[in-house]
Amino acid sequence: MRTLAITQNVTLDGSIEMLGDWFDPQGQAEVDNSDHLAELHRQDSESDALVLGRRTFEDFRGYWPGRTDDPTGISAYLDQVQKYVVSSTVTDPQWQHTTVLSAEPLAAIRALKARTGRDIVVTGSISLCHALIEAGLVDEYRLFVHPVVQGRGRRLFPDGFALPRLRLLAANAFRSGITFSRYAAG
Repeated sequence: MRTLAITQNVTLDGSIEMLGDWFDPQGQAEVDNSDHLAELHRQDSESDALVLGRRTFEDFRGYWPGRTDDPTGISAYLDQVQKYVVSSTVTDPQWQHTTVLSAEPLAAIRALKARTGRDIVVTGSISLCHALIEAGLVDEYRLFVHPVVQGRGRRLFPDGFALPRLRLLAANAFRSGITFSRYAAG
């Protein structure tokens, strides 16, 4: 069975909702992000599927496809990886290698996990993440914690949801002040 990993950028106070300018997908020009970028590329090399909710997919589709000015390589990865968008309204995704999951998305994701392949990553997509967490489909949580306090915003875990204990798999800090923690769900 494939690993389904939620990968999120999160503020120090636990928000994953980007209400301010605390997150720059291409990094800050004045900071050496090469160690952070190396971790992102390591994770990309271990995954072959990206699952997104409709709003996050539309944000990604409006920013990443075909970028020739992307020194990070993220655009190239996103253009070639198999993408799955959970939506009842998108009919033509208008981005290569994209499949729309419109009916029974949790069952479709469960079936995707059962197929042969590498990791499946979910990022952004707060409502979708909440549904996956509540359905018990998440195997790992990969959190990039940014050294900012936003003071508001939706969080990774739904209100009232508890996990008895997560198992730490990896942790490290980057020169930018961002820290990374990877946890197994069970």
